[in-house]
Amino acid sequence: MTDLFEHDPVMVDEITALFDSVPAGTVIDATLGGGGHSHALLTRRRDISILGIDQDADAIAAALERLSEFADRVRTSRRRFDEIPEAMAEHGITEVSGALFDLGVSSPQLDRAERGFSYRNDGPVDMRMDDEQQWSAHDVVNGYDRNDLARIIRQHGDERFAKRIADAIVAARPIETTTQLAEIVTTAIPAAARRTGGHPAKRTFQAIRIEVNSELDVLPTALDQAVEATVPGGRIAVLSYHSGEDRIAKQRFTVAAGACDCPHDLPCVCGAIINVRVVRGIPKRASAEEQDRNRRSKSALLRVVEKTEPTPKGIA
Repeated sequence: MTDLFEHDPVMVDEITALFDSVPAGTVIDATLGGGGHSHALLTRRRDISILGIDQDADAIAAALERLSEFADRVRTSRRRFDEIPEAMAEHGITEVSGALFDLGVSSPQLDRAERGFSYRNDGPVDMRMDDEQQWSAHDVVNGYDRNDLARIIRQHGDERFAKRIADAIVAARPIETTTQLAEIVTTAIPAAARRTGGHPAKRTFQAIRIEVNSELDVLPTALDQAVEATVPGGRIAVLSYHSGEDRIAKQRFTVAAGACDCPHDLPCVCGAIINVRVVRGIPKRASAEEQDRNRRSKSALLRVVEKTEPTPKGIA
């Protein structure tokens, strides 16, 4: 099982350094995956424990195996990451020292053809993070009308040929396999545009995966929950791989930092509360060396905030 989930965690050195200063206690790994980031954090900080959250039962099993040497400092919860209070209550945890969100799909999930995430390996059109969920990519690809397909491909995938791709998908139904879908998408994109930017189907597969798993819908709630649960001095870090994810992280962190509509030259009177300070206002990217070594890191953006004592903005 572990071999299936062995992968190079993105920006692991940067992440562990950012958590060097957090208070002793529990750190939430809200997207546990194979446990790569958690392993690094547990190795570096002997005074922290991990609460790992993941929808994928295989990921949790692999992570527990990988983290077995730290068994007394690892707890897990199989659920979506917008259920942080429930995961904490499950283990009697009342506050945490920080949280990490490594968004998107993990390399091991992409590599397992039967999960249906990959445009390179043949498998069913599935893409469910939680394999007990009934709704799948098959329902989206074969059930959405042309306008809805074009909308999600454009919004979730930043795909400029969304309408052409949606037309091609509708015309080719029923679509049963990932390689069939990838070929349909590739053919719908003009030949000149296929020559740059990686695999032509990448953005469409990303968009369908985000739709199936409601990833953008639940992210704002999850980030707000993480901020609420974290003690002063703790940190919340977000690794995003898509402009929509990064936009949501920036917006929720801006609100948590006390953003309001009051005039800048007058005291705040709207009741805004400063709950965090922004550690990384401009998102950090992986080093060139890491991008060469780990293709998943190429699009990664890292944003970080640190929890503060709640302060009314007008007296900050």
